[in-house]
Amino acid sequence: MRLTSFTDYGLRMLMLMASAPERAYSTAELADAFGLSRNHLAKIMQSLSRGGLIETRRGGGGGAVLARPASEIRLGAVVQHLEQGQALVECFAGDGGNCTIHAQCRLKARLRSAETAFLSDLDRSTLADIALEPIAQTE
Repeated sequence: MRLTSFTDYGLRMLMLMASAPERAYSTAELADAFGLSRNHLAKIMQSLSRGGLIETRRGGGGGAVLARPASEIRLGAVVQHLEQGQALVECFAGDGGNCTIHAQCRLKARLRSAETAFLSDLDRSTLADIALEPIAQTE
């Protein structure tokens, strides 16, 4: 299974935030830390916010913080949220894709089972289990 870079960077952001949950991280700081454009990072932050994983605050002392303790955030749920709309294979797409063997396919059920097992295995761990060391603050 291959995760999108969107999910990869979303997980990295959450891992960093989990390392210092009392601290707010700015979009600029996170973009610099991960070598991403602020625009791309902002889209990831919006998705994490919509998913109830982070909260964003404006103004002085603002930035992004975890919406709840890292120990309550399951990795499988994060991946499932960030990968929304990204079908593992074409036939998993909402419209069923353009598969010509759909009626005879025996692979789809096995792939669905593997995808479920993958997410279930990730759900055995929380964000607290994979927290990073904080980025050194510049003065």
